Amino acid sequence: MPRLAPHPPAIAGPSLSPLSRGEGWGEGQVSAIIPTLNAADTLPGLLEQLQASAIVKEIIVVDGGSFDDSVCIAKAAGASVIETMRGRGLQLAGGAAAALGEWLLFLHADCRLEPDFETAVRTFLAAQVAGLQAGYFDFALDDTAAAARRLERIVAWRCRVLALPYGDQGLLIARSLYRAVGGFAPVPLMEDVDLVCRLGRGRLARIGARCISSSRRYRREGYWRRPLRNLFCLSLYFAGVSPYRIARLYG
Repeated sequence: MPRLAPHPPAIAGPSLSPLSRGEGWGEGQVSAIIPTLNAADTLPGLLEQLQASAIVKEIIVVDGGSFDDSVCIAKAAGASVIETMRGRGLQLAGGAAAALGEWLLFLHADCRLEPDFETAVRTFLAAQVAGLQAGYFDFALDDTAAAARRLERIVAWRCRVLALPYGDQGLLIARSLYRAVGGFAPVPLMEDVDLVCRLGRGRLARIGARCISSSRRYRREGYWRRPLRNLFCLSLYFAGVSPYRIARLYG
């Protein structure tokens, strides 16, 4: 695994034991953190969904220098907005540092959670080991094409066999566990793989609800070409290539 740029060390937090529970567990416990960069086309739908959720305490949009109306849309929706340098790892880390919730929910701006996601999240939060594990959603695409279903099956296999969920599946993690593993590294990409690898298989759990991502990039770049490029970048990462160098190639 490559040597990453220095990032904030683990911060002492609550003991990694199951979190306290009671009647109405899950209500207002979650801080949703969304990194954005020119996401005006997709952000409104996600914000509307999260605003309607009883379990979401706050919504934090961390913008990396958008030229469109992303920041205005977030502010108009009542989200807290942080403006920072471009870089998904840096943006996610900044949002986590500002969050007030006991749980952190990291989501990409071009996704939607399926309508009944709260039921699955509540079940996950109520589990006795919830504070010891991070949860991820099932990958899905908003496309009826057979190629989309094939890619969803491949991602399900990757998660089940390799324990490698990506950031486009969302990540729900207790603040205490997030701090214990050191949080997101401020890197331009592969920040999701880096954090998941530090968590390890034993601290990852499937939530059981879908995170439905926009298929626009797959339709534009191809349902084979884009996944193969992602696999190439992943291979470079595990071969020890710096995320900064991969970002130059990826971009």
